Amino acid sequence: MLNLISISKIMTTLTFIYLALTSKLYSDDSDVYKQLNLFGEVYERVRSEYVEKVSDKDLIEAAINGMLQSLDPHSSYLNADSFTEMKIQTKGEFGGLGIEVTMENGLVKVVSPIDDTPAAKAGLLSGDYISHINEEPVMGLTLSEAVDKMRGPINTELKITIIREGKEAFDLKLKRAIIKVTSIKAKKEEDVAYIRITSFTQKTYKNLVKEYNKLSSEMKDSLKGLVLDLRNNPGGLLDQAVSVSNAFLERGEIVSTRGRDNKGEQRYNASKGDITNGLPIVVLINGGSASASEIVAGALQDHKRGILMGTQTFGKGSVQTIIPVTSKGAVRLTTARYFTPSGNSIQAKGISPDIYVPQSKLEILENNNSRREADLRGALDSEDKQENNNNSGDDENNTVQDYQLNRAIELIRSINVYENIKKAS
Repeated sequence: MLNLISISKIMTTLTFIYLALTSKLYSDDSDVYKQLNLFGEVYERVRSEYVEKVSDKDLIEAAINGMLQSLDPHSSYLNADSFTEMKIQTKGEFGGLGIEVTMENGLVKVVSPIDDTPAAKAGLLSGDYISHINEEPVMGLTLSEAVDKMRGPINTELKITIIREGKEAFDLKLKRAIIKVTSIKAKKEEDVAYIRITSFTQKTYKNLVKEYNKLSSEMKDSLKGLVLDLRNNPGGLLDQAVSVSNAFLERGEIVSTRGRDNKGEQRYNASKGDITNGLPIVVLINGGSASASEIVAGALQDHKRGILMGTQTFGKGSVQTIIPVTSKGAVRLTTARYFTPSGNSIQAKGISPDIYVPQSKLEILENNNSRREADLRGALDSEDKQENNNNSGDDENNTVQDYQLNRAIELIRSINVYENIKKAS
């Protein structure tokens, strides 16, 4: 049994622990109160002494935005209007220029232009920096402020100054438009199915399955494989990235997310069923492939379900949670990092392709002036000579070649040749 002296010692020890904890809590609270008092003091100074009158709403929103954007480029405050617009955007239709952007070194950086938008048609490229908007410097603006300045009434013009590596700064004039994002584009490339995903919106997975099944039905036994094009895809909804990955996988982890101190880990796993029934897949990626695109690319690469071809991806490996607040707006807060099935984080690193293929221009090296049978004295004329003369070179000169896509199609055909050789041996 414990004697009275032992009990006394235990009580004394517990009292000291309690006092120490209370003191620490009080100290922490005291520091917070001091900082809040400092904020209140600065706020009142600005309200009363700034050279121009500023509304309380603007000051508070700016303070919140400053706090969030000091954390990372993707955390921000959305007022009621911005929150409404964001919800419209994820449904696949919104107003603007058609670019996914982030903030880097005080400038707006283009993650990627969206297909068939004013930005894409004007020639904006992934990695471009926007230094001025209508001749006003971007430096000193928050990302939200810069984006707001690029928005405006439909059909109105906007001038932006572009800084591009290896070139002098130049201006572009764009006309604002309603951006209707068709997230899936599909076509036949003779014996290869081609599907391009431009972004991950609410209907991406549904439309992917629909378009693939349509191509599969049309091509039947001639279908040799699929090219999945994720180039310049800035990302979008996490659940859609998971569903798209699941469409090609039979089992295993797709992606995991981990919060602060690796707490709150979530794992997303594939269920049985591959819509291609195991056909070869080549995934095209580049520096404009970000976020949800990297989830799909990483999952297919780690499970050896697809061959990644192209260049290094953007490297956005963080998860943003939209948290509604009392102002009818919301806080976009970075709450986790995501990891590929092999446990790799691609944050600020990106995903490396299995086959590095930069986009290139095709150059015809064959000498068209070399002598042929028709040049020999006394050679017989061809029966369709006149037809050949009329059509010579037209297709070759007028077709715009996508070098990376051509390489992907060639790879799928090569895989099929190899598989057929193995079966025959």
